[in-house]
Amino acid sequence: MKNVLILTALTLSSLASAGTLRVGASPVPHAEILNVIKPLLAKQGVDLQIREFSDYVQPNLALADGSIDVNFFQHLPYLTEFQKSRPLGLVAGAKVHVEPMGVYSRRVTSLKSLRAGATIAIPNDPSNSGRALKLLERAGLIRLKPSAGIRATVLDITTNVKRLKFRELEAAQLPRALGDVDAAVINTNYALDAGLNPLKNALLLENANSPYANLLAVKPTTLRNPDYQKLVAALRSPEVKAFILKKYNGAVVPAF
Repeated sequence: MKNVLILTALTLSSLASAGTLRVGASPVPHAEILNVIKPLLAKQGVDLQIREFSDYVQPNLALADGSIDVNFFQHLPYLTEFQKSRPLGLVAGAKVHVEPMGVYSRRVTSLKSLRAGATIAIPNDPSNSGRALKLLERAGLIRLKPSAGIRATVLDITTNVKRLKFRELEAAQLPRALGDVDAAVINTNYALDAGLNPLKNALLLENANSPYANLLAVKPTTLRNPDYQKLVAALRSPEVKAFILKKYNGAVVPAF
């Protein structure tokens, strides 16, 4: 009887120490990376539950209303800009990787071949639209006001020699718009999800020094949660670094 009681106590103690961590993520590459660490966290008593989102709005709303504990899909400029119109009290956690934004086209094989008056699709959210315009400026296609910074919009374009037209769309819609525009500036997670290979198909890619590292977003109190800290350690482990480098072959770059 004594042994049974001891065994029961140990079992209850084990159950009590196990935690559940609900993480919202974009399917590629975020959810893929999370699936790599799921068994690692299970060994540490953390049940990692991954909920996939296909847009850039719902993951933050779900985090704010408590449907999830952490989200993993965005960079700091986006989180900052998002909360200007929706002050949800979310904070940035650990940085994990950089997804270089790229310019893609089904009509030309070089940006130099873009016709005068060509239409280029860019993300319609403020941080990513500015990021896209900065990339086009780097390509020499446009010039922006120096004061515009990461919040640059099409209204900040000062030079547009080819008289390019811009179509602003939801980021998730950009791959599907490729057939209707001359080029599109697409976030890597949506490019990968659409079967595009950034290293082979992009006409231009951000380099590894991009300040747009993808990170974990949480409520402030979660930063002290031991299960969250285990999640961070797992995501920044040698195993995850090796997975990212092998799986994405430079299309996704570790930020640690």
